[in-house]
Amino acid sequence: MKRNMSVAGSFYPANGTEIKRYFAHFSKLYDETKQLPHIKPKAVIVPHAGYVYSGYTADIAYRMLQNAGLKTVVVLGPSHRVAFEGVSLGRYESYETPFGVIEANDILAKEIAERFGLAFVASAHVEHSTEVQFPFIKYYLPDVRIVELVYSDTTPFYLSKIIEFVLEKKDCGVIISTDLSHFYTQSDANKLDSVCLNAIANLDLKALHQGCEACGRIGVEAMLQTAIKMELQTQILDYRTSADASGDMSRVVGYVSACFMDKN
Repeated sequence: MKRNMSVAGSFYPANGTEIKRYFAHFSKLYDETKQLPHIKPKAVIVPHAGYVYSGYTADIAYRMLQNAGLKTVVVLGPSHRVAFEGVSLGRYESYETPFGVIEANDILAKEIAERFGLAFVASAHVEHSTEVQFPFIKYYLPDVRIVELVYSDTTPFYLSKIIEFVLEKKDCGVIISTDLSHFYTQSDANKLDSVCLNAIANLDLKALHQGCEACGRIGVEAMLQTAIKMELQTQILDYRTSADASGDMSRVVGYVSACFMDKN
């Protein structure tokens, strides 16, 4: 069974050639002013809005994942349209993208499902928070296999156990999908989002509850819990809002990318 694209043509172009132009543009903009850090991430946080708004922020993280030597990534995103209890594991053989299909890691998926008792809620996987990551994955990590997890009513502690289980495996990484605050003025969004950024940068779980309005906060908190337990370092890669692309500072959405890696 293949997971077909559901938001191609809206959140991202349906044509691979057009997506390549986006990626080339994002990379050129970054390289004109910065040098990509020499880091091999075990996990990243990335946004999931339309590429025109958040693609630049996500692109940085995926370029870094190219150097991580990963063979499997677990993509973890919040459910925006379907409410259900727990975490749904995508039981697909492959995932469609404009660059071709990504093969699923059936062995790891089965291990996770059995160990943590995860079911498959098919309706939850018509979900953009995970799908917008797939073209990035196929382009930057063309040979990698994936496992898709979509969560709704669950706890950070439960998710952190899954993340830890994955990261303890050789050549496996985790992608945490989230946007930040939604539809505040630029000034208010910067204030709210700074709470999230500081919490991620300092692995501060208490700070995360002092005003962070990330739609994927449960996943972010789970990642921070895992990073603390596994003694990982963290680094913010980029922060911006939709105003950087639209110019509209009256109702913005915040975006962040960050990476987690072993301590030197």
